[in-house]
Amino acid sequence: MSKRPVVLVVMDGIGINASEFGNAVKKAYKPTLDELWENYPHTEIKAHGLAVGLPSDGDMGNSEVGHNALGCGQIYSQGAKLVNENIDSKEIFKTETWAQLVKNCENGKMHFIGLLSDGNVHSHINHLKALIAQAKEDGVKEVRVHALLDGRDVPETSALTYVDDIEAFMAGLNDDNFHACIASGGGRMTITMDRYEANWGMVEKGWHTHVLGEGRTFTSAREAIETYRAETGVVDQDLPGFVITANEKPVGTIEDGDSVVLFNFRGDRAQEISLAFDGDESFDKFDRVRVPNVMYAGMLQYDADLNIPHNFLTYPPKIQYTLTEELCKHGIREYAISETQKYGHVTYFWNGNRSEKVDENLETYEEIKSDVVPFEQRPWMKAAEITDKLVEAIKSGNYDFLRTNYPNGDMVGHTGNFEATVIGVESVDLQLARVKKAVDEVNGILLVTADHGNADEMYEKKKKEDAPLKAKTSHTLNKVPFIVYGADVELKQDDNLGLSNVAATVADLLEIEPNEHWNESIIKK
Repeated sequence: MSKRPVVLVVMDGIGINASEFGNAVKKAYKPTLDELWENYPHTEIKAHGLAVGLPSDGDMGNSEVGHNALGCGQIYSQGAKLVNENIDSKEIFKTETWAQLVKNCENGKMHFIGLLSDGNVHSHINHLKALIAQAKEDGVKEVRVHALLDGRDVPETSALTYVDDIEAFMAGLNDDNFHACIASGGGRMTITMDRYEANWGMVEKGWHTHVLGEGRTFTSAREAIETYRAETGVVDQDLPGFVITANEKPVGTIEDGDSVVLFNFRGDRAQEISLAFDGDESFDKFDRVRVPNVMYAGMLQYDADLNIPHNFLTYPPKIQYTLTEELCKHGIREYAISETQKYGHVTYFWNGNRSEKVDENLETYEEIKSDVVPFEQRPWMKAAEITDKLVEAIKSGNYDFLRTNYPNGDMVGHTGNFEATVIGVESVDLQLARVKKAVDEVNGILLVTADHGNADEMYEKKKKEDAPLKAKTSHTLNKVPFIVYGADVELKQDDNLGLSNVAATVADLLEIEPNEHWNESIIKK
């Protein structure tokens, strides 16, 4: 094709924040990004809340809904909003899946595994409350909660707020015919919630904790959290696993005849534990030791193409008319690349929660394997290796639309380590310079944006002037940049623009008609 190639760079977690307080983006030496922002068409776009299909503008965006919006050009009810709607309408409890879960544990227990917080990124404590209350109403006798502690999408040492809340709620339901309690737990970055098969050891630890009841024991979740904090000083997301006992026995191992629900709604960190429960004898990621005969279900189906899990309570948004579908109709050749941590975002989530390609002949996907090390120890991650392959692809002339995600601003930002995050942002800028040079060599067009903020706000705002600095490890509510380099265009400066306006913009630059279902282009016409 004779069209000029378009390259889209998603700088994960690099938002816009006027304040310098805790702002690793402002602190970073980033001459390329600064030059692009100062000298070329740019605007700010929304990447959170209503703009990406979440319940309110108080809800921070995330990489999943962000890439959904980028890749489909529309706004769909997402995650929490979707589950909220189904819980409010009680539709979730009218499903055949819920009826089977209840029936299956007539003589056993119903277990709920998930992230215990109101961060609204992976889960919400109110969803768990609704599930427990309905379980009692439908005749379930025993409920056990396996609480993964957050400190990432909420304040880093807020776990006891949520533990006290759910325990008070369960105490209010408990009676002679019903008993609910916390059975196990641990930090979300220590057990259970790995993603993209980066560290199956986390899932194995979770299996031993939740299923087998193996590990350090305590008489309550509060005792576990307070003990670990006193001994190690780690924040919630890094707390080791723990098992709750009564009379020196675990109160909630998972046994034959039990039902298990993973109440997280976000898919990336839900898939591996789901495979561990759903997998047959061929499962070889770790030795499960004992595989109980249970009915397992997810809050949603986390991957429809791979059928993970087989049973689920809420159907994911049926995303139609994606950018990839439209580009394939026009014979546009696509290339997508990232490292393991965000590879699924530029492929699965980008393509509307679809694992398979639309057209094998037109799409090429490349994954650079992530290192299994703490991100603050290697904040450059695989940025250079991604760029090596991306530059090669740009210069090859084989592709018309290329996209990548640099995870550094998000993954290093989540560690709460300010200095490391500055290096992470600088690493992205170094590679952006290389991409820009390659784009120049092929007379291409470069688009630079982000899927949400994170590195732009690394400290919690102080409530008192003399209070110590406290790391903020969650995403932000800040807008993100959108920059066009290499095209003589004027961009709209509209407060209502968001990630869903990018698809039509890409189509405009590739000189094809945007799909009629998409939100408008950012380019003034």
